[in-house]
Amino acid sequence: MSSPELVIRPDADAAAREVAARLRQVIPAGRAAGRPLEVGLTGGSMGTAAVAAWVEDHQRDPYDLDGVAIWWGDERFLPAGDPDRNDTQADDAGLTRLGLDPATVHRVLGPESSPDVESAAQDYAHQIREHGRGGFEVLMLGVGPDGHVASLFPGHPAQLTQDAITVGVHGSPKPPPERVSLTLEAMERVVQVWFVVAGADKAEAVRDALAGAGPSTSTAAQVTGQRATVWFLDEAAASLIDPDGATPV
Repeated sequence: MSSPELVIRPDADAAAREVAARLRQVIPAGRAAGRPLEVGLTGGSMGTAAVAAWVEDHQRDPYDLDGVAIWWGDERFLPAGDPDRNDTQADDAGLTRLGLDPATVHRVLGPESSPDVESAAQDYAHQIREHGRGGFEVLMLGVGPDGHVASLFPGHPAQLTQDAITVGVHGSPKPPPERVSLTLEAMERVVQVWFVVAGADKAEAVRDALAGAGPSTSTAAQVTGQRATVWFLDEAAASLIDPDGATPV
């Protein structure tokens, strides 16, 4: 695996625009190579900014999104439409304006449709197996100040899940306590992993991940893409690394 690529911009909005610009390159390239166009989104302020930038870029100069399928790396086990759900935030950022077939936007069930978080995780795994096409082309991941990605928190039992592609998370250190997440095993099948991170409060987590910290310190350090691992950062999040060597400073 090659070294991670660092894309550092002055602020979160500029970093988000770089994500959109890269999608404009990657989606046609994947189509030309005959690879499935599966894109995994992330939540949080930076994930929302990336969706908004993608929508703005596509509306300014449309390109072919036919066959693009949308997934999420994790979801909070809350009712559909709840403002704290990742998919609700993506919708509010304009995801529906991309004109994607709603059948290809794969959402995690909430408590109004699933009896418990374990059943929701099993349903999401079933969706991936039935409708997924051999691994994501791109999976975007935010990184928490504690080094977590998706809903895999360092040292939490869900982080250690094996022989599964999704997991129901109980007792999350960050509310809400119940979530559905892709596992590390599922993330190993991603062609390109894109970390999208902004803010000075994330600087130590970015440093630790790029330094190869262990799983008890950083889940982010355990995730790499099969072909590429790209870090889209604002200057604040990148403040503790050497941008030339991706080493701590």
